[in-house]
Amino acid sequence: MKRLAIAFHYDENGKVEDYYLHLLESLKPFVEHMMVVSNGFLDEESADRVSQIVDRLIVRENRGFDVWAYKAGLTDIGWERLADFDEVLLFNHTFYGPIFPFSEMFSQMDSEACDFWGISAHRAMRPHPFNSMKSELPFHLNSHFIAVRKPLHQSEAFKLYWQQMSRIDSYMDSIKKHETVFTKHFEDIGYRCSVYVDPNNYKTNYPVLMEVDKTIENRSPILKRRLFFQDTLFLDREAINLPRALCLIEKNSEYDLSLVWRSIGKVAKPRTLNSNSALMSVLSDEVAEVNMVEEPFRIAVIAHIFYPEMSGEMLAYVENIPAGYDLIVTTDTDEKKAMIEVSMAGARGANRVIIHVVDSNDGRDTSALLISCRDYVLNGEYDLVCRVHSKKSPQDGARGDQFKLHMLDNLLYSKAYVENIIRLFAENSAIGLVMPPIVHIGYPTMGNSWFGNKDNVALLAEELGLKIHLDDDMPVAPYGGMYWFRPLALRKLFAHEWKWSDFAGARHKDGSLPYAIERIVAYVALDAGYVFRHVLTPSHAARNYTMLEAKLSAFYSGQSPNYGVKSAFRVLVLALKRATTRRSPFLFRILRPPYRAIIAVGNRLARKA
Repeated sequence: MKRLAIAFHYDENGKVEDYYLHLLESLKPFVEHMMVVSNGFLDEESADRVSQIVDRLIVRENRGFDVWAYKAGLTDIGWERLADFDEVLLFNHTFYGPIFPFSEMFSQMDSEACDFWGISAHRAMRPHPFNSMKSELPFHLNSHFIAVRKPLHQSEAFKLYWQQMSRIDSYMDSIKKHETVFTKHFEDIGYRCSVYVDPNNYKTNYPVLMEVDKTIENRSPILKRRLFFQDTLFLDREAINLPRALCLIEKNSEYDLSLVWRSIGKVAKPRTLNSNSALMSVLSDEVAEVNMVEEPFRIAVIAHIFYPEMSGEMLAYVENIPAGYDLIVTTDTDEKKAMIEVSMAGARGANRVIIHVVDSNDGRDTSALLISCRDYVLNGEYDLVCRVHSKKSPQDGARGDQFKLHMLDNLLYSKAYVENIIRLFAENSAIGLVMPPIVHIGYPTMGNSWFGNKDNVALLAEELGLKIHLDDDMPVAPYGGMYWFRPLALRKLFAHEWKWSDFAGARHKDGSLPYAIERIVAYVALDAGYVFRHVLTPSHAARNYTMLEAKLSAFYSGQSPNYGVKSAFRVLVLALKRATTRRSPFLFRILRPPYRAIIAVGNRLARKA
């Protein structure tokens, strides 16, 4: 068929991501003329890259969502010229593809006797979810891809449909006024419709979203982007299995999933992305998988050692890294340096050992990393960096020991385990950050781990020029400040010209700059087009999961999951604390002492009860 393609695009930052360019290039062989209509501005680089692929690029004001973009494209091509084409494709930027070759789809649909068709559809359902005045949502093709053949697009009815299209002022408008009415409108006047991924072959009304793994199993050519940022509890309630779909793509498709990971962090909040995509790997700590790296990674370990008595313990972990790494150590006094040199003299796997005494201990390990070790990260000498420090947390007692093990074990547990971490980086060039999951055993972090730092992180994100969306309550972060990373993924963080004066007088408390920096690391990686990965040893995975089960059980049974205190009084105090301090570090610091005092009283009352 001789086809016209009208593609819609929108990005709040004026960027065109690689996944969309790949989509356009993949459809190009099947169309005679391709047009992209972009709502809102495009930066010069993006406009140039699109123009090299398509025949026509229209950049218009951001009005009318995809509906008015299609209308603008049809108007631009002209109703007379439209007659030159057998089929008109109207599609947008809300899916990844082709997961499987478009040739399969076009070959099948070319043989369908119909006037218009779509890749996917939504079954009729009762009651109507968007319009209480109607009893049923009608069967309809999803508007992310609709093909219209000449008998329909040359009809007066088709022309009037677009000419009489009312204003579209919201996403819901586009659904109510176009997507859910287009199919029924033209079927009612006698035109025939068909669909490639037929919902009648599935158990749900909208299978490309709700049974995504099954549709991929059946070679659907698209993967909806919404799955990565849809409300996680919706995916849970409906048992939507995005992780299985991703595994099937990796196993059975030639689609490059890095196109997904390098783009989705710009629109999805990290915590939602983490949960929906299951961005966690439980890695064997006994058997190393085959590493297909043609050239070994150039690795640096950057360790801040404030407690020199921990040097031997830290070296034992670090030596699980394959030999040939550089060990760069920072500390705060010459006396400590001398002690560390003695311990590090036995570093068998290190190519070289470099020890720096920092100019100031203000900012502790954070400032030492960003100022004293800045050039090591930016000079291009290393492919991977492992960041660790001597964490004691004496104020936390035994809990601090557990926190330390949570980080060091899950980053450097054994030689086999470390090789499996390196393999993650080798197999996925889009992974920029690997870290343990949030610590929650002994710490009340679940659902509340901003701890008065969100405002500072928002300000810091603006200062660094990050184009990301902050998590609502529980940011994805390398809590405790230890992680593996690609230097390119965190370049914006290190390229910023930090000064010792930035950290002068900074106490390691919530609301301070070091705590904001700790919580912004994953956002920096996402802004750079990289994704993160959480990692756990099997034993840590077992313990973390079972403790989460216990907390969730306590929550649903009406108890406070924090430390197992059953007092409703404590739950109330915790709720008030979250409501009043989440967005204000100042209030958080003021209210923290009385909050702790009240909780202590509550604990004593609960024990007596």
